[in-house]
Amino acid sequence: MDSPPIVISASPHVHSERTSKKIMYDVVIALVPAFLVSLYVFGFNALITTSIAIISCLLFEYLIQKYLMKTEVTITDGSALLTGLLLAFNVPAGLPIWMIIVGSLVAIGIAKLSFGGLGFNVFNPALVGRVFLLVCFPVQMTLWPMAVVNNTTIADAVSGATTLGIIKEGLQFGGTMTELSAKLPSSVDMLLGITGGSLGEMSAIALLLGGLYLMIRKVISWHIPVTVLLTMAIMTGIFWSIDPEHYANPLIHLLSGGAILGAFFMATDMVTSPMTKKGMVIFAIGIGAITVIIRLYGAYPEGISFAILIMNAFVPLINSYFKPRRFGSKIKAKIM
Repeated sequence: MDSPPIVISASPHVHSERTSKKIMYDVVIALVPAFLVSLYVFGFNALITTSIAIISCLLFEYLIQKYLMKTEVTITDGSALLTGLLLAFNVPAGLPIWMIIVGSLVAIGIAKLSFGGLGFNVFNPALVGRVFLLVCFPVQMTLWPMAVVNNTTIADAVSGATTLGIIKEGLQFGGTMTELSAKLPSSVDMLLGITGGSLGEMSAIALLLGGLYLMIRKVISWHIPVTVLLTMAIMTGIFWSIDPEHYANPLIHLLSGGAILGAFFMATDMVTSPMTKKGMVIFAIGIGAITVIIRLYGAYPEGISFAILIMNAFVPLINSYFKPRRFGSKIKAKIM
């Protein structure tokens, strides 16, 4: 009987107990606190939205791999589960079920498996699904349910504008930040999660705890999330210091919208982010800058999703320029 083929690859060979499956489930665990807050605020609608997104992502991955690609089914590796959870975090609670299913199909079928599956996709699958839904169904994707503490209903929620939406619309109609401040949630409410928006915009503190967990577990490094948020803070701080009546302060920009979710959980995706530390910083600066530009001058009040996808496209170029030093090579000594 012929012996199995030997797979040969270049050294060095680094062994680790960490697997992609463990990493995926670590990220899922890190998102649990934010999910519990969204469940507390939005009630059963949050549970239904999340359940449908996860189940449909798992189902589409199974069906496509089993019957179309005819490859090994990998629904237990946690990647489809995480994609469904992140997709749910990027849509309004109470979004029609069929729209969630369509978004899941786009995320799994187009953004992930059409490129070959986990490890080969160019763009973050959940964000592709979210942007597809936003472009195709802008009305439903911008009907944000109002925050209701200890919500246990499944009835249609009262919709309202998000913090960034209130600012964008108010300034466009000639308002000032002083006039709009009465309509905005307090910094404490934004920190705890008592605001309107998507599931992933709830509770900045819960998301930060999850991000800290990922850094302690060494699933992610600080380079991307810190640089994204720092870039946003510096840029919005400059505009705010020049004209505080027509630009929101940096704290509002950091605590509202999907800034923290995007910085810690989506921009840090290992497959769609640069390999080197220098590359990560350049990548993150681009995300922060594009996000601020879209928020201040774009048609949408939020821009983190578009910013991450745009910079995802630049990752191959960034990787080609910022290459890690070859193993075993020597650094050339500087000649004085």
